[in-house]
Amino acid sequence: MATTTIVNERSLNEECGIFGVWDNPEAAELTFYGLHALQHRGQEGAGIVSKKADGRLWQERGLGLLSEVFADPRRMMNLVGDSAIGHVRYATAGSNGIENIQPFMVNFSDMQIALAHNGNITNAKTLRQELEDEGAIFQSSSDTEILLHLIRRSKALTFDEKLQEALLKLRGGFAFLLLTPNAMYAALDPHGFRPFVIGRLPNNGAYVVASETAALASVNAAFVQDVQPGELIRFDNTGMHVSNYTEHTTLNIDAMEYIYFARPDSNIYGVNVHKARKRMGKATAIEHPVAADMVVGVPNSSLSAAMGYAEQAQLPNEMGLVKNQYIARSFIEPTQEKRERAVRMKLSAVPAIVSGQRVILVDDSIVRGTTSKYIIKMLRDAGASEVHVRIASPEFKYPSFYGVDMQTTDELMAAHHTKAEMCEIIGADSLEFLSVDGLIDSIDLPYSGAGNGLTTAYFDGHYPSPVYDYQASLAKLAEAGVVTFDPEP
Repeated sequence: MATTTIVNERSLNEECGIFGVWDNPEAAELTFYGLHALQHRGQEGAGIVSKKADGRLWQERGLGLLSEVFADPRRMMNLVGDSAIGHVRYATAGSNGIENIQPFMVNFSDMQIALAHNGNITNAKTLRQELEDEGAIFQSSSDTEILLHLIRRSKALTFDEKLQEALLKLRGGFAFLLLTPNAMYAALDPHGFRPFVIGRLPNNGAYVVASETAALASVNAAFVQDVQPGELIRFDNTGMHVSNYTEHTTLNIDAMEYIYFARPDSNIYGVNVHKARKRMGKATAIEHPVAADMVVGVPNSSLSAAMGYAEQAQLPNEMGLVKNQYIARSFIEPTQEKRERAVRMKLSAVPAIVSGQRVILVDDSIVRGTTSKYIIKMLRDAGASEVHVRIASPEFKYPSFYGVDMQTTDELMAAHHTKAEMCEIIGADSLEFLSVDGLIDSIDLPYSGAGNGLTTAYFDGHYPSPVYDYQASLAKLAEAGVVTFDPEP
């Protein structure tokens, strides 16, 4: 993966989203709708590969939002067939050129393969160098392409065995969807870092695989099960076949899925995201009460937490901030004036509500702190007498290597400043964060294995696995005992 960090105004970027359908004559159209429900997970590019009746695969992909990529109806008309996989991309690795837009599709002498990936392979740099030394030629800068090379170089007899052997060489976070002329495959890493679910359509019982349950609902598919860590699932003309490519697994679902990434109407391992965020807000109110007149949530991912905080504090939950729903993305601008203007394009304070009021501003996280600073200034300009910031997650101090685009501490405000300093920088009257224990209790994951089933490394420095190619970047923190790494299961 790339070593640089691509950061938007919020400084915390979504995962990618993947969606697949096996055995339905409207597979590509259903995949389009499923990807639309996952658009929040990636806005840089989108693609769909369909399997035609004769087994041949056809690819359509492009840069931009899903609606932009498929604005020409002829692109969807090309995607005929009974099965399809699709992808919406946010670049956690590689540049944002068309060559990195997934699903990837390759034409071997004996078969075609299409591949879509959500996550980050932490030993990708090492594997890529080994493959290139052996003569492999890569067409993209994405870590996803490595799996295709590993499959092709395997000496195993069957495709399933080749895929299993390749998966065992990968480390980090990955949810894969593969499409061949004969089957569709879903595979999840041994830690289950990324959410991955299976559903069935009501008419012909076709199988659907998606990054979130909200995408299943968008095509009226009934939830069947979560893909479990270390599972390899094959869908073919005889049905669904579940196997494990490794028995050495644990569950370490990324806590940021519950805090920020996933849609509030999604369920992850049996936990509804909205309810979890609401409990986070309640826990934050219990841990950090403050005298105030109202609670205001930052749209949109913090609204659930604001509801929880307001209920617990017995304060009105007001719409003191309004989001312009037609602003899809705002990128880093070169000057402070332009950065502040970008935030104002996205959000507006409502003077009639906040003027003269002591406001508790609830947000899901602080990463760089720039957006928080502008929002607080916005509320004060609108007449708020006090602004007390409450973050419904712990302080984001350490990098993420499992799929979130935050692989250095450079952009992490909490890594370089005390809480008091952060409060002063953003201009708040007070600033408090939810504790790690409060977060874990709020998510309340129904899990009985080792640990708590969550990855909270960004907050407490405890990584559930080595980070391989990124290990050196944390060497000083590891030597000081600030960060720790569990061995692979």
